Amino acid sequence: MTDGDYTTFWLIAVALATIVTLLLALALRAPRRADAEPAAAYDLRVYRDQLKEVDKDLARGVVDAADADRVRAEISRRILAADAAVQADAVEADARKGAPTMVGVLLFVLLVGGSMGMYWTIGAPGYGDLALTDRIALAEEARENRPGQREAEDSLPAYVAPENISPDYAALVERLREAVSVRPDDLQGNILLAQNEANLGNYRAAAQAQGKILELKGETATSEDFVNYADMLVIAAGGYVSPEAEAVLGQALSRDPANGTARYYMGLMLAQTGRPDTGFRIWDQLLREGPADAPWIEPILAQIEALAFRAGVNYQLPDIGPGPGPQGGPSAADIEAAQEMSPTDRLEMIQSMVQGLSDRLANEGGPVEDWAQLITALGVLGETGGARAVYENAIQVFADDTRALDLLLRAGQRAQVAE
Repeated sequence: MTDGDYTTFWLIAVALATIVTLLLALALRAPRRADAEPAAAYDLRVYRDQLKEVDKDLARGVVDAADADRVRAEISRRILAADAAVQADAVEADARKGAPTMVGVLLFVLLVGGSMGMYWTIGAPGYGDLALTDRIALAEEARENRPGQREAEDSLPAYVAPENISPDYAALVERLREAVSVRPDDLQGNILLAQNEANLGNYRAAAQAQGKILELKGETATSEDFVNYADMLVIAAGGYVSPEAEAVLGQALSRDPANGTARYYMGLMLAQTGRPDTGFRIWDQLLREGPADAPWIEPILAQIEALAFRAGVNYQLPDIGPGPGPQGGPSAADIEAAQEMSPTDRLEMIQSMVQGLSDRLANEGGPVEDWAQLITALGVLGETGGARAVYENAIQVFADDTRALDLLLRAGQRAQVAE
């Protein structure tokens, strides 16, 4: 929307609100009908007519003078009361003359001011109705241009050590800091430092130590090592998933695609960068997988309904899944162990896993997570043909479940059997 269109929109909106307000005000100020006579004025006219009739009756001799005086006195009392009521109505009418104007002003303020305030709060001033592709493009732009880790950390208050820590513990941590500064390549020292800095709530320092751990471990760093680093980065940034944290999460997921903590934070990042729809699907899948005591379940339950609303989903919380069962597909440890085996032993292991899982799925059925895990494992081990066969079978089994298809697609892409 251009500046000219933006100005035109507001001019039209204000003009329409003003017209409606004027019409309502004119209706309030409309005079009474001519025949809408106050009751007190009607009574006053009747009493005066009655008084004239008494004089006529006295002149004709219908009533004597004493009765005529008594009737006149009663009618005169009623005339005085009616006249007082007429005067009171006149005063009240004068007081009401300014009411329509005041009501009109209030209506104008409510219609124009209230409408503008509501639109400013829940609308998007300056933007037209964007197509889905445009919204996705804007979300991608926001994701690419969002603040970095250092900027997010610097925007928060400086770290203050807790007051209730033991002086002895504080002294030990300080000595640990000094030791690591002298021996920065001491892996065990950095591990202890990261843990203790996190215990003290000093997550910026904890993240620095954890980053050093990854550097020292190199290729031997595990998915959990990367997840711990990402967790410290996110907490140090006040719950914000920075581009640096996102890159670390990607490293964790490349080593363990099923890692729940990494997937939770990826869903959070998507929610923070304008893609609540994708973030919602990730969190919903984590709930369906479980288990209930997983550390990511509680924060998801606290936020997913609001995220579903933002994603435009009429959502009902699902039952929390039981987590991976003992009969699931090969784990990350299984895959790593298989890579160290001889080709013959590895083939036997894969065939055993595939056969066992295939038999269970054929006879008992099973969750989509088992299918996805098996597809990923086969892809990592280079069994592309087997991965493609399992993937195609799973697509047919879960053809009516869009969330399951999303999970299978990601697994197929990791195994390079789906585009």
